[in-house]
Amino acid sequence: MFGKLTFDVIPYHEPIIMVTYTAIILIALCIISTITYYKKWKYLWYEWFTTVDHKKISIMYGILAFVMLFRGFVDAILMRTQQVISSAGFKGFLPSHHYDQVFTAHGVIMIFFVAMPLVIGLMNLVVPLQIGARDVAFPFLNNLSFWLNVSSSALLTLSLGIGEFAQTGWLAYPPLSGIKYSPGVGVDYWIWSLQIAGIGTTLTGVNFLVTILKMRAPGMSFFKMPVFTWTSLCTNILIVISFPVLTVTLALLTLDRYFNFHFFTNDLGGNAMMYVNLIWIWGHPEVYILVLPVFGVFSEIVATFSKKRLFGYVSLVWATLSITILSFIVWLHHFFTMGAGANINAFFGITTMIIAIPTGVKIFNWLFTMYKGSVHMHSSMLWTLGFLVTFSIGGMTGVLLSVPPADFILHNSLFLVAHFHNVIIGGVVFGCFAGINYWFPKLFGFVLNEIWGKRAFWFWIIGFLLAFIPLYFLGLMGMTRRLSQNIDSEFHVLLCIAAIGAIFIGIGIICQVVQFFISVRDRQDNLDLTGDPWDGRTLEWSTSSPAPLYNFAVIPMVKNRDDFWEKKQKKEHEIINNVHYDKIHMPKNTGLGFFISIFSLFFGFSAVWYITWLCFLSFFAIIFSLIIKSLNEDDEYTISSEEICKIENQHFKNIQKVGLK
Repeated sequence: MFGKLTFDVIPYHEPIIMVTYTAIILIALCIISTITYYKKWKYLWYEWFTTVDHKKISIMYGILAFVMLFRGFVDAILMRTQQVISSAGFKGFLPSHHYDQVFTAHGVIMIFFVAMPLVIGLMNLVVPLQIGARDVAFPFLNNLSFWLNVSSSALLTLSLGIGEFAQTGWLAYPPLSGIKYSPGVGVDYWIWSLQIAGIGTTLTGVNFLVTILKMRAPGMSFFKMPVFTWTSLCTNILIVISFPVLTVTLALLTLDRYFNFHFFTNDLGGNAMMYVNLIWIWGHPEVYILVLPVFGVFSEIVATFSKKRLFGYVSLVWATLSITILSFIVWLHHFFTMGAGANINAFFGITTMIIAIPTGVKIFNWLFTMYKGSVHMHSSMLWTLGFLVTFSIGGMTGVLLSVPPADFILHNSLFLVAHFHNVIIGGVVFGCFAGINYWFPKLFGFVLNEIWGKRAFWFWIIGFLLAFIPLYFLGLMGMTRRLSQNIDSEFHVLLCIAAIGAIFIGIGIICQVVQFFISVRDRQDNLDLTGDPWDGRTLEWSTSSPAPLYNFAVIPMVKNRDDFWEKKQKKEHEIINNVHYDKIHMPKNTGLGFFISIFSLFFGFSAVWYITWLCFLSFFAIIFSLIIKSLNEDDEYTISSEEICKIENQHFKNIQKVGLK
């Protein structure tokens, strides 16, 4: 009845796992007890769990990302500690099979459940506001996409204490991920976690693509869109094209493991390298799915805090489009060592070098925007400057790795690990933190504490350089990836420096927690009801902070590229009292997304453990829920003109009350 699931699958003999899992359960129980004690379940259900408001969904994406960031960071600390101990001549505390699970989970968590939620959360908040829309095109899909990400992260977390996780690396290459070499359930947990999250991300891509193409404010042509909206558009094009490839690739691997197919085995006509090609046809666009939106974030921040019009808008847009196209023809540089031949390696090496050109164009555009500008060193600007340094280092080492002979030597070394983290942390993570500091008032109506924000930045940047620059030297010295036992003592000093860097990053994370706590505590002293604390240039700053449920009482008419900023200079944009407003139709909240995610969690868990009856039952429950949604025609409610007028008047009074002009 329960398939392969027995009490023996709980790793009682692993004290680290059991202590960690017990701590997770106790924290969960404390949270549940607190919510129950304060009787907040009804509030959470109606205001958050069932919400289709893109702003609240963006907050929930952020919460998910920070929770999983903590989990992924703990994995990083475990790995660094194990390597330091092992290089000192001791056995260490992590056996090989556990270490392999840790580094696999670390990669999956940081890419799928930290970087992706941060990026999608920012798009959720900003895109509708920047294009003058009241919500996304498909609000229910937005809710569903978020909850599918939650269920997939929950499934991954279950693997920690029930069974095991994959020991294959975060992309699970065959034949290691095949049933012959990984007969346990670890790879199955990996497959279904990524499959559920991937479907949710695909739905997000469709949603935002339609939103940007069809819901822009009157007069906002493509070349009047803000740069962040442009980068979001290109990101969602990449999602819609590349994520179905991931879905199919995982489905083929599932058929290999569950039904003895041979797509990726050497016998009966299979080919493991076909898997590697398919996974990187998705995987390299995925890198740009993560980094393109933060390019848009930096474009908005640099213009705002340099108090200048963005330099080279048109070149930035074309550079973004170039990267979007080129990102699909560079995937083979991830495995030059395959032996595809000199001509193929040369082609992909050249395209990899070419894709650095539009990225360089963007960096020079930002530098020229700052040149002779009145640069204000806000914490968002510090994250931007930190990005320019770290991402440039990562980009230069990437160009080096695009040379096939060099890649043959460095491919399986820590040099590649350092390059990847340089790009993802120095680009994506720094960019998301910059965006959070910049747009925080749009969500909550008050600004974040600058002192602790800057402290967080300095600990992060120092820790980052200490943690990953030594890895370049270790790679050149010959230290390969994924070592955990019997490490050469020659590597010990540099590994200790890298571990100290990880500690500094941990302090930076603590500073961010303190920043949020102090900002909430002192929010009355940092209120920003005007909506525009930074002299922002794009349309989202024309709304109040926090933005009302409907975003815009009157959909704005866009005439110029920097339309809102130009109206401010002419003092045409002012809050006017007692204006007549038309009634607004808004989508109703729905709990179906939450329930479908629960059924998806049951489906994934039952598929992992071969619980056939639960697998079919949960699958049909998902289908039934979607049918119910399709038959429900009453999914809107109306906000009357009187209610809108009351909200806008109250906002006007609040501004007068706190003395803001």
